[in-house]
Amino acid sequence: MAIRIVTDSTADLPTNVVQDFGITVVPLHIYFGEEQFEDGLTISRDEFYRRLALHETAFPRTSAPSAGEFERAYTQLLSGDDEVISIHLSHKLSATFTSAAAAQSSLRSRGSVAVIDSGTVSLALGLLVLQAAQMAREGAGMRQIIEATTAALPRTRFFGVLDTLEYLRRGGRIGRAAALLGSLLQAKPLIGLRDGVAYPIERARGRQRSLERIVQLAKEHGALSHLAVGHTTDPAGMESLAERLAHHFPLQRILQARCGATLGTYLGPGAYGVAFIQSSI
Repeated sequence: MAIRIVTDSTADLPTNVVQDFGITVVPLHIYFGEEQFEDGLTISRDEFYRRLALHETAFPRTSAPSAGEFERAYTQLLSGDDEVISIHLSHKLSATFTSAAAAQSSLRSRGSVAVIDSGTVSLALGLLVLQAAQMAREGAGMRQIIEATTAALPRTRFFGVLDTLEYLRRGGRIGRAAALLGSLLQAKPLIGLRDGVAYPIERARGRQRSLERIVQLAKEHGALSHLAVGHTTDPAGMESLAERLAHHFPLQRILQARCGATLGTYLGPGAYGVAFIQSSI
């Protein structure tokens, strides 16, 4: 019997990590006008951000996978004696968790499927998924992985630096007043996630200060068990962030990734950020 790990495309895990650990990724849907794509499958990151930069292109929309899509994924994985742990972005940000839970309820073997709301998104979700996949590879049982994942939820954090809060506003994830604050003084807004919802932390003037501040936020949380850095269209910002964090966490263990189309819809171009799980001790 094996434990199979499932997540959705907002986890933003690199393809090599997904393949190495045998993680199943159910994609969210991306719409440019009447055109529909599956995040990470039928639209590449490069193509998505190219379209996003075109002002004449319709602003993208996103939608959750259906319960049927999850049921098909679970059924395929349960064809043997395997069990499934399915970890997804916050239900406050998307109906994805609801769809996954509905699929789990409809299966006769639903006792072999556990669905977890991570309360977060992007690489913070990705690290929880990676931790579960590492435990499964090492032979941990279903209950042990569920307990470890649940225990890690309040210790998991995500902080990001954006060029603007306008994409969050246009996507309905933040209010107009908060978006306006982020645009003042040509400062880069820092955001975080609290209880599954994005919120502005402060404005940092200039790239140097924003990098310093996000590193400081990570260091304030003490010892870390997992750490990741990511970006939308700013690989240099991500790499600089990783180098600065290497004084706090081994560089070779820092996961580096590019955010996919779903997160890119709300973060916009020029964003980079850090996610981590605090050590339990």
